[in-house]
Amino acid sequence: MVNLIKALDNADRGFPKVASGDTVRVHVQIVEGNRKRIQVFQGIVIRVRKGGQNENFTVRRIASHGIGVERTFLFRSPRIDKIEVLRHGKVRRAQLYYMRKLAGKAARLREIRRSDEPAAAAAAAEAE
Repeated sequence: MVNLIKALDNADRGFPKVASGDTVRVHVQIVEGNRKRIQVFQGIVIRVRKGGQNENFTVRRIASHGIGVERTFLFRSPRIDKIEVLRHGKVRRAQLYYMRKLAGKAARLREIRRSDEPAAAAAAAEAE
């Protein structure tokens, strides 16, 4: 019952289901003085933590000169404007801390296609 409530809460905000290995684009609201702007952070989800109000996920990307940058986002943060899932990676563990040691082509994940995506469902319905 509790898991259903959590799923409905994230669905109310319009966020897709996020899992480890997914490549996501997170639109974050940045406040500088009295100005607000949207900054996009794109990378691979290396962990998703449950915990009710403290539910969060960590995204890792490679910045310039091969330096890794990680950011942790709260699902229920009002600063998150939008989350886009670009691709789903095939992984066998919940937390991908080993990605910190990998670089270049070794840090790629194999893509899998999921049938729970709305685009895939729309294309299947259109084909019928």
